[in-house]
Amino acid sequence: MNILVTGGAGFIGRWVVKRLLEDGHQIVALDNLSNGRIENIEEFQGNKNFKFIKGDIKDEAVLDEIFREKFDIVYHLAASINVQDSIDDPRTTFYNDTIGTFNILEKAKIQMFGKNGRMDGDGWVLDSEEDTYPCKVVFMSTCMVYDVAAEAGIDEKHPVKPVSPYGGSKIAAENMVLSYYNAYKLPTVVIRPFNTYGPFQKTGGEGGVVAIFINNSIHGRDINIYGSGEQTRDLLYVKDCARFVVMSGYSQNVNGNIINAGTGRDVTINELAEIITKDRVKVNHVKHIHPQSEIMKLKCNYNKAKQLINWEPEYTLEQGIEETEQWIKGTKLLK
Repeated sequence: MNILVTGGAGFIGRWVVKRLLEDGHQIVALDNLSNGRIENIEEFQGNKNFKFIKGDIKDEAVLDEIFREKFDIVYHLAASINVQDSIDDPRTTFYNDTIGTFNILEKAKIQMFGKNGRMDGDGWVLDSEEDTYPCKVVFMSTCMVYDVAAEAGIDEKHPVKPVSPYGGSKIAAENMVLSYYNAYKLPTVVIRPFNTYGPFQKTGGEGGVVAIFINNSIHGRDINIYGSGEQTRDLLYVKDCARFVVMSGYSQNVNGNIINAGTGRDVTINELAEIITKDRVKVNHVKHIHPQSEIMKLKCNYNKAKQLINWEPEYTLEQGIEETEQWIKGTKLLK
C-alpha cells in the first residue's frame, strides 16, 4: 500500500514507519520537526520505499502537494503532545491538534470523493470527472482525554474529562474524525494509546517520565517527582504501541470506533521510580507546575482491541524498561 504517516519523524511515528516498511509498504513521512527529529528516521533514508517531507499539517499548500499522490491509509500522528505546554499556550495546541486534523480529513475526503463530490438522498456521490480513491484515516488520540480510572480500568465508554487544552483539543479532533465517518462514510478510527515509552523517546524535559528517570539514574542525577507520586500510569511499550497503531489501519473492523491500547497494569510514579532507579539515585518530590492537569489514576481496559483486531501487549513493564535503558546507554543522547 501507499501510506502517509504524519508525525513520522516523532518518537512513536518512527516506530510506526519502521513496522510499515517491514511489511513492504511505500511510506511518505511528513513532519515539521518541531518535536520529531531527523535522527529518528536516519535508518530509513536509504530505503527506496521511504520518503521524508518536512512540512506542517496546518499548511494546506503542503498538503495539496502531498495528496497529489493517492494514499491507502493516513496514519495521523502529528500533534502538539505536551500537556503542560498546552496550559501555557493553548492556541498552538488547538491549531496543531484540532485544525491540523481537520485539514487531514478534508484532504482524505477529497481523495475519496473528488472536490465536487456531493450528497444526495442515497448517500455521497463521487465526482465522476476526477480520479477518486478510497483513503482510511487513523487518528492518534490519547488516554489523557479520560476522567480518573476505577480499579477495573478505563474502557472506551468511560467518561471523558479534559483537564488540559491538550485533552480538549484531542476530543475536538476525535469528534471531527468520527463525524467524517458518519457523514461521509470516510473510513476512520480513533485510537487512544495509554502512556507510551521506549527507545527514541527524548530523555530531557520534553521526554517521557520513563526516559527521563532512566537517563538521570544512569548519570547519577536526582529524580524529581511532581506532587505526591501516588498518581498512576498504565505504561505501554512503544513496540506494542506501534503494532497497535498499524493493525488499526489494516483492519476494517474498527472503522467508526474508538479503541484503547494499554497493558491493564498501572503503577504509581513512586513505584516506577523504584523500579528504574534501583536505589542508584535520590528521589525528590517537588511542587507540581500545573496540578489541575494531573489525572491521578490511569489504567487501561484493552478488551475492545483484543476483540476487534486481536491485539494485546507483548512486553511487560520490566522488559520494556530494560530495553529502553540499554538503548539510552548506547546512544549519543547521553549527556
